[in-house]
Amino acid sequence: MDNNGALNGVRVVEFTSAWAGPYATCLLGFLGAEVIKVESRKRPDHSRMVSFTTGREFQTHDESEVFNNLNLNKRSVSLNLKKPKAVEIAKNLIKVSDVVMENMRPGVVPRLGLGYEAVKAVKPDIIYISSSACGQTGPDREYIGYAPTFAALAGLPHITGYPDWPPSNFMGSIDLRSASTSAFAILAALYYHQQTGEGQYIDLASQEAIAAFAGDIFLDYVMNQRVAVRKGNQDEVMAPHNCYRCKGGDEWISIVVATEMEWENLCRAMDRKDLIRDERFGDAINRKTNEQALDDIISGWTRNKDKYELMELLQNAGVAAAPSLSSEALFEDPHLKERNVFRQVKHPVIGGNWVIAPPWRLTETPAAIRTPGPLLGEHTDEVFQDYLGMASEEIQQLRDEEVIY
Repeated sequence: MDNNGALNGVRVVEFTSAWAGPYATCLLGFLGAEVIKVESRKRPDHSRMVSFTTGREFQTHDESEVFNNLNLNKRSVSLNLKKPKAVEIAKNLIKVSDVVMENMRPGVVPRLGLGYEAVKAVKPDIIYISSSACGQTGPDREYIGYAPTFAALAGLPHITGYPDWPPSNFMGSIDLRSASTSAFAILAALYYHQQTGEGQYIDLASQEAIAAFAGDIFLDYVMNQRVAVRKGNQDEVMAPHNCYRCKGGDEWISIVVATEMEWENLCRAMDRKDLIRDERFGDAINRKTNEQALDDIISGWTRNKDKYELMELLQNAGVAAAPSLSSEALFEDPHLKERNVFRQVKHPVIGGNWVIAPPWRLTETPAAIRTPGPLLGEHTDEVFQDYLGMASEEIQQLRDEEVIY
């Protein structure tokens, strides 16, 4: 497939694993960047071998659907970075690249000889991003982190759930949010480089990246000394603001009313104009005060109705309403099908693998899936020959020495 992406011509070298690092560069790859993944059989990306989310384990390095989804459009080269020759090869590859990304524990990559200062010495204008749990400085800098810990350190679980429940446990989506902020920072650095010719170092802490999406709870504490608590689906002001059971075993619809006009539209859609004149619900304050009674009335109305039919009815009436979709319902959703959100990509080992398409539609520089995730070391010879001028005999010698491994 032709590459007409906005980042065509940008080359990224990554030393990443799991989700937060690989998905950041995957987003750049959707936009046209060439992404070269450096890994080895001694240290493969662990999403090649196990899915913490689904609990699946894989027998080989090349059959993980999870890895494939996170590493679309990339090339893979094998380098055993415990070997000094491999580090030198990695530096030579960086010399002909624009961006480096790593998401190992702080201190690991510098000890390998590939930290920012070492890389900057061979490529002064490099853009280099280190993504970690808590950042490269501070007392918690060396803490190990995965999605649940990023979220916990950012304060999200404490405010998510019902009042009589413990804090919620967030999983992989947190990694993907951190990855998105990494991609955003890299784009900003690329723009700066375009204007000035200079590179820079990006220290990204996933804890802070996630906390930035919950700024309202910090502002409320700073300004009002209020500590946010778990309150289920309720809002501080709006009512109704909840998920309501629909026809079926585990079917729900979210309904939110923000204005008096929306409230009146909801009452008419329910064929309950009498509620407009009901003193309990006469304005936003009274609706909030009598929220439980209001939720009971709405639940009684939605309980035996189809969630999609309710959505159509309420949306046409000017009320914000949408079904709560399971993964199966998402996959079968007619709107997402029409927009071709889920696509099959042919993988040489997995076969036809369903992946999630790029989340943007750009008319002039389309984001695209061009290739499946790479087999481990699939592009080693090609990359080293084309970009570093290595001969086949030299590459084979490096394999014999387990530098390429």
